[in-house]
Amino acid sequence: MKEALTSTYQEVLSHNRHHHNEWISIGTLDKIHKRKKKTVINNSRTRSKEIKAQTKYTDANKQVKKSIRHDRQKYMEYQATVVEKATTDGNIKQLYDTTKKLVRKYGKPERPVKDKDGKPITEIQEQRNKWVARIE
Repeated sequence: MKEALTSTYQEVLSHNRHHHNEWISIGTLDKIHKRKKKTVINNSRTRSKEIKAQTKYTDANKQVKKSIRHDRQKYMEYQATVVEKATTDGNIKQLYDTTKKLVRKYGKPERPVKDKDGKPITEIQEQRNKWVARIE
């Protein structure tokens, strides 16, 4: 009975894993996982083992950073080709979306301020007056 409950729990409320960036490759994720294992090894008792473990971790960290730089560069080159293709095809929407993704600036959509009747106030000065009235 307990086993059935735990398996159902695992399926329904599965452990949320950290979502990685879309440009990080599987190989890089494996290197990150190996590096995390080396931090566990890093809790050595003797000084010489600690130094050896630290050098292994440093090497793993360098490999991870190098791999991430390579993946990011590859992703940026791919996005640049997508932008170029969108401009030659005249696909403005794809061009706009890709540019926003590269710039990493996502504006929050403005929610309209509503008056007492529930109708949205469209003019900026009226919205400011409404906010001033709310604050006071």
